[in-house]
Amino acid sequence: MNLGLKGRAAIVTGSSRGIGKAIARELAEEGAKVTVCARNEDSLKEAEREIEAATGADVLRIRADLNRAEDVRLLIAETYKTFGRVDILVNNTGGPPPALFLATSEEDWRRTFAQLFMSVVFACREVAPYMKKERWGRIINMTSMAAKQPVENLVLSNALRSGILGLTKTLSDEFARDNILVNSVCPGYTLTERVQELAGAESQRTGRCVDEIVQDWAKAIPLRRMAQPKEIANLVVFLASERASFITGVAFQVDGGWIRGII
Repeated sequence: MNLGLKGRAAIVTGSSRGIGKAIARELAEEGAKVTVCARNEDSLKEAEREIEAATGADVLRIRADLNRAEDVRLLIAETYKTFGRVDILVNNTGGPPPALFLATSEEDWRRTFAQLFMSVVFACREVAPYMKKERWGRIINMTSMAAKQPVENLVLSNALRSGILGLTKTLSDEFARDNILVNSVCPGYTLTERVQELAGAESQRTGRCVDEIVQDWAKAIPLRRMAQPKEIANLVVFLASERASFITGVAFQVDGGWIRGII
């Protein structure tokens, strides 16, 4: 299937590792020009080299702190300057530390709000004028299965990621007249560094073995395994494509059946 992505320009935030890097690589495989960004320069350089070597695509590397509106503004502007267009934005952010409600501080909430929510606001605000000019665009906001079904010991993620679903739906209505489609993707347990970090925190909290915790999480998934990052990326690339031309305002879970609700 030709997804119609050849020559398109995409920005994938938080793309130095894990799901973000997998998304950037799959977009490049389909012929898109890709901007990768993150805060860690070393891991970002490695991601750039890996994607270029595997795909031969044009890859732009920009170090940026997504909590800073000025960094996001420069990220979007530099992509447009380099590629002459910005067609696709994938907002991908790292997850906050695990915590129970009474163990969180006011600063925890402020920092996580900036990281998970305002970073998406900044990016959508900056990219929209470029997409409106072309009357074509795709915005995909990466959230988490926690946005639909809360996960124990992840109160910060549970509370704030669901706000992205509301923002996504609102923007899908507002931008539809300009042929800008806005959707969100809610990954389930995926074999990334993030899962290992969460399992490590759970091990410290409960005294259980990390491997045992990871195995129990996998057993709770009807498919009896965790996702590979590429499996999340496959859906994102489709939503970014010409083939998804009548899909907007939807929150897609990719979780192997973990969420029990029917919506």
